[in-house]
Amino acid sequence: MERTGGEPDVVGHDKKTGEYIFYDCSAESPKGRRSVCYDREALDSRKEHKPEDSAIDMAAAMGIEVLTEEQYRELQKLGDFDTKTSSWVKTPSDIRKLGGALFCDRRYNTVFVYHNGAESYYAARAFRGSLRV
Repeated sequence: MERTGGEPDVVGHDKKTGEYIFYDCSAESPKGRRSVCYDREALDSRKEHKPEDSAIDMAAAMGIEVLTEEQYRELQKLGDFDTKTSSWVKTPSDIRKLGGALFCDRRYNTVFVYHNGAESYYAARAFRGSLRV
């Protein structure tokens, strides 16, 4: 996580499994993960100006999971994250089947969830990950 600009920190402990739960806690979305579309299907659908990778593929290669909306909201209880950037979050399959994907950010002291076409990518959008150890 650190190599791509993330700042992993322990955010919880699963008493059943004994695992520690880490989330990316960098103030803004990690720089080394920006400008990516949502998943491989979205990446393959682009005809021109393809980004180098997708959030889902990058996370899998790193051995982490993209945060869900619920996890993202838990993270935001620990501080103010993504006040200038945004992060893709795990998208429900019914939304993804229609071509969409979800992302979140914090503006006006509020956490917002938005949608975009999964093939879109922006210089200020990345993804945050979770890891259980």
